Amino acid sequence: MAIKVCSFLPAATRMIYQMGLEDSLYGVTFECPSDRSKVVRSHIEGNTYTSLEIEKIVSESKQMGKSLYYIDEELLQEIAPDVIFTQDVCDVCQIGTSYAERAIFKLKKQPLVVPLTPRNLNDVYANAIDIAKAMGKEEAAYKLLAELKKRTDFITDTLRKHNSPLKRVMVMEWLDPIYNCGHWIPYQIALAGGVDMMSNPAGYSIITDWEKVVRYNPEVLVVAPCGFNIERTAKEIDKLANRTEWKELAAVKNNAVFVADADLFTCPSTELVDGIELLASLFHPEIFPVKKQFEDKWMPLGKQTLAHAK
Repeated sequence: MAIKVCSFLPAATRMIYQMGLEDSLYGVTFECPSDRSKVVRSHIEGNTYTSLEIEKIVSESKQMGKSLYYIDEELLQEIAPDVIFTQDVCDVCQIGTSYAERAIFKLKKQPLVVPLTPRNLNDVYANAIDIAKAMGKEEAAYKLLAELKKRTDFITDTLRKHNSPLKRVMVMEWLDPIYNCGHWIPYQIALAGGVDMMSNPAGYSIITDWEKVVRYNPEVLVVAPCGFNIERTAKEIDKLANRTEWKELAAVKNNAVFVADADLFTCPSTELVDGIELLASLFHPEIFPVKKQFEDKWMPLGKQTLAHAK
């Protein structure tokens, strides 16, 4: 008899589809790229809040010990899953395991709960194995990971072949206030031929003063606010472009400021390799043409972007 799986985070859902195991998937979150039943919802889904307003709501929720997410317990009881994937990385981005367990405890049949806690890129790859193993299809993970390694090895080998110097870059995870990048993103940057000295590898992103960004003076700047696509980011990009000393940044002078889809960076799935490939193209366009599949995942920050923002 086939098992029933619920995924309480988009990253697990994406990896389940990548490994071809979606037939066992019955419940997902409202943000998951899936037509399965939405078991996890958010109190602010579909919002039109600004970055600053979202930051305020999140901060207030954390101070009060409340979650921005909730579970449709009736639907979960109806599905009666055998396995549930949860996360313990960020209670801001998705419902945490501790909150989920309150609903899971009420189920008549207790499922296997698999918390996923990636801190770096290797942890993300390990999560793919954990997911496949819990679904009884471990070989599917190894097949996928082998394909991904070929893609990252190609980038590394090409950079070495061209003796390409590391680019001094910054990837922003939030606009207002500015956050640096953390967890697995610095590892993506390194594999793409860049170094982000403002980042926090394997740790949380933090609020970063604009003055520090100016002093660091990145050669390439990638703006990818968590949960935002490029259209959503473009609406607020003027918050950066209107800052003092903006025009003095090397990235601005080099026409190397880009808006990118956050799913390629902040969602810890094996699609992070797509993000590595895009970053390689943005850091080293002379040797890595942007793949056609990424055309709607990024845009250069120019007059057209700023006009769209207004």
